[in-house]
Parts: sequence; C-alpha cells; structure tokens
Amino acid sequence: MFRLTPSAVLLSLLISGCSNDKPTEPDTSAFPANIALPDGFTPEGVAFGRGTTFFVGSIYSGAIFRADARTGSGTVFVAGGLGREAVGMKYDQANDRLYVAGGLKGTALVYNATSGALLATYQLADTDQVFTSVNDLVITDTAVYFTDDSRPVIYRLPRLPNGTLPAPASPQTISLTGDFEFVPDALNGNGIVATPGGQWLIVVNTTSGKLFRVNPLSGQATTIDLGGGSVPGGDGLVLVDKTLYVVEGALNKIAVVALNSDWSSGKITGSLTSPGLNFPSTIAVLGASLYAVNARFDVEPGPEVTYSVVKVER
Repeated sequence: MFRLTPSAVLLSLLISGCSNDKPTEPDTSAFPANIALPDGFTPEGVAFGRGTTFFVGSIYSGAIFRADARTGSGTVFVAGGLGREAVGMKYDQANDRLYVAGGLKGTALVYNATSGALLATYQLADTDQVFTSVNDLVITDTAVYFTDDSRPVIYRLPRLPNGTLPAPASPQTISLTGDFEFVPDALNGNGIVATPGGQWLIVVNTTSGKLFRVNPLSGQATTIDLGGGSVPGGDGLVLVDKTLYVVEGALNKIAVVALNSDWSSGKITGSLTSPGLNFPSTIAVLGASLYAVNARFDVEPGPEVTYSVVKVER
C-alpha cells in the first residue's frame, strides 16, 4: 500500500487548503428519514446550527422549533407571538445567531441561537405604505440579504466587525433591475444563495421559474441561462460548490443544477425526490443529505394538520 511521508502529508494539506481543525461532516445515513414537527405548526424555513441541530420556523405564529437530526427529537425553542412570522432562516455560526425573515410583517429578526432570546428586530419595509412579504435570506461576510416575494427588491442588512448588531435604521432596499421580471399578484423573488466570497447572489423567481445572478450592491440581475430549462415553482435554494439545489414544491422534487464557472449559465442535470416529500418549501444541507420542510401549502392550515422534515439523499 502506498503511504505518504510526513512531509508529503504536510505538503498535500498546504496545497489543498485543508486544516486539521476543519469540522467533519457527519454520516447521515443512519439518521431518521422523517422528523415530525408539532401538529398545526405551519412550517416554512429551515437552517442547521451547530453540529446536527436544526431550526424550523412557523409562518403564522413566528415560533421556532429546534431539533437534532441525529435523533429526530426536538421541541419548540421560541414560542410564537402576536405580530410575528417566521419564513426563511439562516444560522450565523460566527456569532451563534439565527436570522429570520418576517414575512408579511416586513421584518428581519435576530435570535440568540443558544438561548432563544430575541436580540433585534429590523423593519425592512413599511407595511403601511407597501404590500411586502420578506421571504428568504442569505448571510455573507459583509451583509445579510433578504428577498421579498411581493416586491422587485432585495434588502441588505450590514454585518459589522466583532459581531456588533447594526442600528435599527441600517437596512437598505436595493431594486432588482436588468433581466429580473416581476410578475404582479404572484410570488416572485424567493430562495436566495450567495457564491463564494459573496461576489454574486443567486435568486429564483417562483412564478417564472427563472434563476438570476444578482450584483449584491447594485441589484443588477442577469438571467442564468439554463439552456431552455426552468425550475417552476422554485422555492428554497442550497448551493454546494457549483451545484445548486432548487425546491420545486408542487412537484415534490428538488432540481439539481450544475452551474458554470462564472455563474451565468447552468444545466439541469436531474432531480431528487422521496416518497416522504409533501409540498416542500425550503431545504438545508447536512453531510450527504438535504433536509426538506414539508410545508404542505396545498392543505388548509389547522391544529390537526401534520408536518415534518424529510431527509433526501443527494
């Protein structure tokens, strides 16, 4: 058997950019395939925190459920409150915070991901002046960006040095221009991810099924050429290297898109599905698995409606 000498091992680590303190991705193969959420929870967003912990938010109450993907057990972490909604969410590992899109309330909420304490609420849009629905978000090194499925804009909340939260008046509204096509009285900008270094944002328009590469500072949008393909009903997004996963909720599948080097074009190479999918909304990645929230948007919400998070192998 071929063995590397100690010096060769060191050289290979330097070349690959690896370090021995890089967290190891868990083997999810034996993890539960279906994790139940509370009945009547009306979930939408999902985000992984530390280790195998994940969070799911409730659209209509703003409650947040915290669970362990390894065991499948969980409990309500943040109680719902009047005037709150929880749609998309992302975890800020550097500061152990959970950022949440506030839906029709036009807000962004920031929680301590360990204690559940609400740290800040930002009013991204004036709901007395415009109809708004803050839908999803992505965290980059310099800012947190939010989509609005009812307006052709993104919102930018700056990230400050040493973890200081920005002032209440800090959010910026950036118009989506260029190729972005706004469809009135429909769901528009929805899932959002960022390319490495935050150079570009990628946004899906749910109604048109188109993907856009967006300049994060100017809002200039360019259609990502899928060779005539589209992702109808596109909702949550996950980007792993050059592969973009797109939830197509009504179709109960996740499209797999291979993107090119400058993120301007791609090819739909296939789709992932599972018998457990039931109108999923968003996804998060852990190891070799995607975890999809069964939002069940085709069912009238009620206290007896069952919901779950489903593991899908990628």
